[in-house]
Amino acid sequence: MKQIVFLFLSCFFFCGPLLSQKEKVKNQPYADQKLFHLGFHVGLHSQDMILTNVGVAGDDGKTWYGEIPSYSPGFTVGVIGDMYLNPNLNLRFSPTLHFGDKKFVFRSFEGADVADEPEFSTTVRSNYLMFPLDIKYSAFRINNYRPYVIGGVYGSMDLGRKKGNPLLLKSTDYGVQFGLGCDFYLPYFKLCPELKFCFGLADLLEKDRTDLQDAALMRYTQSLSKVTSRMIVLTFNFE
Repeated sequence: MKQIVFLFLSCFFFCGPLLSQKEKVKNQPYADQKLFHLGFHVGLHSQDMILTNVGVAGDDGKTWYGEIPSYSPGFTVGVIGDMYLNPNLNLRFSPTLHFGDKKFVFRSFEGADVADEPEFSTTVRSNYLMFPLDIKYSAFRINNYRPYVIGGVYGSMDLGRKKGNPLLLKSTDYGVQFGLGCDFYLPYFKLCPELKFCFGLADLLEKDRTDLQDAALMRYTQSLSKVTSRMIVLTFNFE
């Protein structure tokens, strides 16, 4: 995912020479003046969590701390509804599905016996249905390129939530997001690579674990005081 982000930013910043070229015939010269238009997007994302550790010491003297050691890419797909506000501003609503997972690793330090369960890992699959509402600010169009920045708020629901996991996250979240992209005007549609950063504001840690059949698993929930979400999303918009 880091390589994808680096490649996107390189393309974005190096498009300056392209924008400074002599004026050419414009594709879809009136595309941005429509009051409403629709589209869709597909792409990749990486889910992350900010874990606030407090540690928990059991009767055996072990204190546990959690982390997410690595990230795996997930799949993203959604639709786009765009409303024209003025020549530089658009209001966008883009319901999106993110299919992915996160690997949590819990390690014990104090009083831990290396041969006796020094580490515990679990994977939490999350299928987020997100409802972002964004403001898109676009620069002036030069030829068939138009860079933009975007930002707004979102709410989300986790459709892949299953009780009984060692670590359980709440089903609803909300947060803020911002990003950047560039519109490429092709003869029949716009292709828009877009990179977004999403920051959840809600505490997602489910502390009421009456669903656990093994009481020993409760120590992993008790070792955390707060969990908030983060996500990097790279999409290709077709409008």
